[in-house]
Amino acid sequence: MNTLSYKTVSANSATVNKEWVLVDADGQTLGRLASKVAKLIRGKYKPNFTPHVDCGDNVVIINAEKIVLTGNKWRDKSYIRHTGYPGGQRSLTATEMFEKNPTRLIEKAVKGMLPKNTLGSALYRNLYVYAGTEHKHDGQKPKAINLNDLK
Repeated sequence: MNTLSYKTVSANSATVNKEWVLVDADGQTLGRLASKVAKLIRGKYKPNFTPHVDCGDNVVIINAEKIVLTGNKWRDKSYIRHTGYPGGQRSLTATEMFEKNPTRLIEKAVKGMLPKNTLGSALYRNLYVYAGTEHKHDGQKPKAINLNDLK
């Protein structure tokens, strides 16, 4: 029996195959979209997934202003930050954040689902979110995919 065929192949930066993917957020629920996009960025849908390597795809999300939140989340969901000064805690509801910048809702949701380390920071740079249908990554020829087909 040839035992060489049972070796586990670990991907590295030289052997990784990164692609450009286009996702339409029109009518998608925020959390479900964010979890699938985080898996795409991480590379979990690829057969050569390696946990410590950036082997995911570059993801372009369009139509961020058409995202859907279920229930009372537009009113009740709050995003908390701190200025760094005493008593400097500030909060925004999902509606207020959406009115300021609709792309930030998706960016924060996806960033929260990535690892909290240096690799997670590098993976987050592979995400590009746009409010409308126009994006500046036509030169990369992103492949449009349907998130409903992914598990």
